[in-house]
Amino acid sequence: MLDDRADIEERADEDYRLDGDLVDAILDAVEASDTEQLSALLEPLHAADIADLLEQIDPADRRAFLALWGREIDGEILTEVDESIREEVIDAMPAEVLAEAVRELDSDDVVDLIEDLEKPQQGAILEALEDADRAAVEQSLTYPEYSAGRLMQREVVTAPEHWTVGETIDYLRTVDWLPDQFYHVILVDPRMHPVGYVTLGKVLASRRDVPMLDIVEDSFRTVFVLQEEGDVAYAFNQYHLISAPVVDEDDRLVGVITIDDAMSVLDEEHEEDILRLAGVSEDSAISDSVLETVRQRLPWLGVNLLTAILASVVIAQFEATIAQVVALAVLMPIVASMGGNAGTQTLTVAVRALATRNLTESNVWRVIRREAVVGAVNGLCFALVMGAVAWAWFGQPVLGVVIGVAMIINLFVAAVSGIAVPLALEKLGADPALASGTFVTTVTDVVGFFAFLGLAGMVLL
Repeated sequence: MLDDRADIEERADEDYRLDGDLVDAILDAVEASDTEQLSALLEPLHAADIADLLEQIDPADRRAFLALWGREIDGEILTEVDESIREEVIDAMPAEVLAEAVRELDSDDVVDLIEDLEKPQQGAILEALEDADRAAVEQSLTYPEYSAGRLMQREVVTAPEHWTVGETIDYLRTVDWLPDQFYHVILVDPRMHPVGYVTLGKVLASRRDVPMLDIVEDSFRTVFVLQEEGDVAYAFNQYHLISAPVVDEDDRLVGVITIDDAMSVLDEEHEEDILRLAGVSEDSAISDSVLETVRQRLPWLGVNLLTAILASVVIAQFEATIAQVVALAVLMPIVASMGGNAGTQTLTVAVRALATRNLTESNVWRVIRREAVVGAVNGLCFALVMGAVAWAWFGQPVLGVVIGVAMIINLFVAAVSGIAVPLALEKLGADPALASGTFVTTVTDVVGFFAFLGLAGMVLL
């Protein structure tokens, strides 16, 4: 059974990953300038797969690929391409091809496409749009970055609140501007205030004479146009929303946010938190150059160097103790390492809980008490293990006691600091995911060395 499951998972993984032989065949076609073969190889691929291909091949191959196949790139591929190479792809596209590609997109996709581009490229894309579409995109760009106004699409399917199902269906059949994908018909009053929405499934399943207001969804809630997109994504995840109307200061309907865009924000925030826990910029990508990657990582490595020097300063205070008991130099990295790992475990849980808003003022002290007890229990377990190891290794039972007590202290402090540090940083307005790791590691190193060497100095000497 387990072997069958492993085979199924392996096949599924291969289904969603670019095949290496296919990539080689594509690059061979590019090298041979065989447009016909290249098109045949790319035709079965989804836009997301082609975007992955562009991101994974090296810059020289990407330039050759775009020179040969740039006229075939459409709007869907553009929206899937990583921001780090999007400008390069757009520059390689003929103006008329770019214009046709952006006309295929909904307004929210156009905003996402151009908001990080340089002014000349933004202008080229805006000029390619119809007047109404350009006005909608320009309006969205006036809203703050990372707000609901940037995330929403302006193509909204609405119906007067007094309509019946039949009137709504007849209307939907006559208009030719409907979005490619939409999930709700939003009911509005005469002043364009949204009063509810109805899923397409209920519209199709109800009799024609049923009033639309009789089949509205209980999940209906609106989003303010200036609301942070992270809060919007949280609401979608928390309340299982499919779409949500966006309203302005007067509660008038100005757009709609759909689940695909909200989940993209959620994925981006999770990815950002993971990268920042490692001190890596969220802008890092496999396509970045050596200089860009060095520039992004160097500052936090410098911060880590300073904290490592601080830990070394603590060690230097016990230089005489270490000189007399050489075994301390062998054992002290174990104490610091265990504390660092324990702190990272708690820190990861805490940052995740803060991001998902599961860690609140109402439960914070309970969580801190729990982590403190967990740290103490783990410290006691490993104290017994390391105490026995140190005794057997160096033949000094007192040394075993010293490292055991130091282990309890450091794992307790690691657990508490792993949750207290991100909480404190959030209170100060800093990003817990970005800065917590360095501070927690510093605390566990300093406390670990100080506890172990300090106890050794008092007991052994």
